[in-house]
Amino acid sequence: MHTRPVWVEISHENLIANYLELCAAVRRHLALADAEAKDAPTVLAVVKANAYGHGMSECAKALERAGAPWIGVTSVEEAVCARAVCPTAKILVMSGIWDGEAGAVIEHGLAPVVWERFHLDLIEAEARRQGLPPQSVSVHLELDTGMSRQGVSLHGHLLKEILMRFHAGSALRLEGLATHFSAPEVLDSDETTQQRLRFEAALRVVSAAGLRPVWIHGGNSASVLRGDQLDPLLKAATGVGAQLMLRAGLSLYGYAPRFTAAEKTVLRAEPAVVKLSPVLAWKTRVASIRTIETGEAVGYNATFRAYRPTRLALLPVGYADGLNRLLSNRGWVLIRGQRAPIAGRISMDQTILDVTDIGDVGIGDEAVLLGQQGGESMNAWEMADQVGSIPYEVLCNIAARVPRRTVRHT
Repeated sequence: MHTRPVWVEISHENLIANYLELCAAVRRHLALADAEAKDAPTVLAVVKANAYGHGMSECAKALERAGAPWIGVTSVEEAVCARAVCPTAKILVMSGIWDGEAGAVIEHGLAPVVWERFHLDLIEAEARRQGLPPQSVSVHLELDTGMSRQGVSLHGHLLKEILMRFHAGSALRLEGLATHFSAPEVLDSDETTQQRLRFEAALRVVSAAGLRPVWIHGGNSASVLRGDQLDPLLKAATGVGAQLMLRAGLSLYGYAPRFTAAEKTVLRAEPAVVKLSPVLAWKTRVASIRTIETGEAVGYNATFRAYRPTRLALLPVGYADGLNRLLSNRGWVLIRGQRAPIAGRISMDQTILDVTDIGDVGIGDEAVLLGQQGGESMNAWEMADQVGSIPYEVLCNIAARVPRRTVRHT
């Protein structure tokens, strides 16, 4: 059966190369020799949200085969899917658990991030029901150091109350402590420094309570790529006898965050230091060609009107596939190695291009929404800039109805 010609190509070779490069970057930033590599921080591979639109199951499987010891997902539902293809990797459930999910956490050996009392209640109740011994269910406790999103508040006595739940007779085992920095891509950020200092103070409270977590994690892609946050994070971890783990997300898929200095100057991650390659290319084909005369309108509400005889190419892709409607009359698509402007409004299932200046474009020609063609390229940062968004959203918004195809480099 032939399918609608809209698809995404996924390079697991680039995914694995990015992961290995991030691991190597951590060692370089910390100036660790080969003999010390075993002591380097661990890079957790974040595959939540369908691996940022890249296909979670296949990406998770490729990363585990490449040696990634930890996989990060959003929910227990995602974690169960990841476990089906990753039998040995440790799986971190990053956004807590809900009623009815504790059984799956135990059955599949998951490590949930917890911070609410009810998270602990659910796990302990299920552990009692199954007759599990003490210290048998590993959890990672998140601390809110200033993000005000999730995590135990450090104000008042809540942290000490939560820590009392990890007593010798409890089924709970405090395997990890985590926090989330709100602005790690801002260089020399006072906010990040203050968050880290709050985190370090909380670690001392945990240590004073006699608890010894195995893992400490607070850094993300920005931390890995810039490197200036790694040394204090590593010292904080080793200070409580733990190992440092860094949660890499966007960078795995070939995109660096944009770094901003204190004076708001936009900088770029130095490609000579950390080389990343996009993992995803998004493609379609020309479905129809027509020529319109000067003054004729294109698309809904006639937002484009030809100022000359104009050749149009119709693509079978639209906002239901994840192509942002805000790209109407401002976005570009690559055809025959050149940029063709989007003409008129993007429809639910179709988009029209002005190909007047691009030679003899024909039905069936490949069109690239994200990726390379000839000497031209379009990446998720550029598309995000056109609509005032971020590459995370561009990638995650590619609809499930767009098939993901694994490609190999020749």
